[in-house]
Amino acid sequence: DHQDDDQLIDHSALPVVDTKGMRTPAHIQLKLKKLQLQDEQLSTINRNNRLLASKLADIVCSKGLVDHWNQYYLKSLNADKRREELLLVSRQNQGIYQRITSRQSEYRRQLWLEDWQRAERWRDNISRYPRGLAEKGAGQELVNRTEMKSWVKQERKNTRPGV
Repeated sequence: DHQDDDQLIDHSALPVVDTKGMRTPAHIQLKLKKLQLQDEQLSTINRNNRLLASKLADIVCSKGLVDHWNQYYLKSLNADKRREELLLVSRQNQGIYQRITSRQSEYRRQLWLEDWQRAERWRDNISRYPRGLAEKGAGQELVNRTEMKSWVKQERKNTRPGV
């Protein structure tokens, strides 16, 4: 126990004589020349890296100086036959088109119109009321007096026996 106390005292005791030595001056501690050389080396390394990166980018973007790619074009074995078939089909289509355009239409508009008018006359003749009554609507006056009179005359004429 007594020995531990002595060790504590020994460690906490300060020497009377300063034995540290002289402090190094600040201009010697900094070593400015060494820092300058390191900066120069870093700048040359960065410059070389940029040059190499630009050269690599040029190589990647360009095809390069040596053309080592062979151009192989696909050649079909039946291209000529397909071309001949295409020409044959196009000639046939042209012939069909010429026949269609040179032909007269079989639809006779005038006959259709006459047939339609005949059908309307028959419908008017067999209808009980004159045509146009249903088209006017329920809220309006159906027929004026002169139309009604002409319709009645026509009805009498049509309903007489022997007419």
